[in-house]
Amino acid sequence: MEVAELFLAIAVRDSKDPDGPKLAFERAAFADLVTGIQTGRYDR
Repeated sequence: MEVAELFLAIAVRDSKDPDGPKLAFERAAFADLVTGIQTGRYDR
């Protein structure tokens, strides 16, 4: 996975498939995602 800090967003893509889909998150949404992963919010 590659993560890039852009001016207004955070971009994410699969480094094994650079021509594949890409995601862009507002900074606050990306921070919430990271916090959720760290705290186990998305664990099953």
